[in-house]
Amino acid sequence: MISPAKIKVGIADDHEIFRDGLKLILTKAPSIELVFEARNGEELVEFSLKHEPDVVLTDIVMPVLDGIAAVKKICQERPAVACVALSMFNEESLIVDMLEAGANGYLIKNAGRDEIIEAIHSVHNRQPYYCRASSAKLAKMISQSRYNPYLRKKSVEFTDKELTIIKLVCQEKTNKEIADVMFLSTRTVEGYRLKILEKMDVKSTAGIVVYAIKNGLYKVTES
Repeated sequence: MISPAKIKVGIADDHEIFRDGLKLILTKAPSIELVFEARNGEELVEFSLKHEPDVVLTDIVMPVLDGIAAVKKICQERPAVACVALSMFNEESLIVDMLEAGANGYLIKNAGRDEIIEAIHSVHNRQPYYCRASSAKLAKMISQSRYNPYLRKKSVEFTDKELTIIKLVCQEKTNKEIADVMFLSTRTVEGYRLKILEKMDVKSTAGIVVYAIKNGLYKVTES
């Protein structure tokens, strides 16, 4: 039996301690092969062209060349490379700039091992990835930006109940609050949310918000 090919990953960050931690996570993942590490955006572009990774994880704020400019160049020269932005909590506008530059998703820098691996597999399969710790504000900023990963996706049908839940999720309601509004049990709402995530092919609440606004299922003025 032939083993599936490993996902070739490159990383870029100007902080050596953070790179070392990320390397430790990736080298222990059986499905991933770390092919390079870069200290700045210029090295990231150079190594991406040389090593042809499947996925790169890159900081946004770096010396010599920042992550936004580097991702733009990589997307122009190697459009098959999927890029994930690594950000701090206070870099919301920069995350939007990275997505508009061509990044396929983003992670907050304190994301756990499982989420990092999940993000790599997601973007490698051409599915956008939004960090689980995303704020509703950031999700709406992304929704209203030029970034749109859903342009070529087939349309999906949602039931009336699902559409109502989608709107309530966009209004930042918890499962308990949605259950109270709709006279359903919390467990039933959780079941609907899982089905919505599956239909939209997204992984998080932020994904639901971005999908809903980009596809006209919810208008920000409804909040």
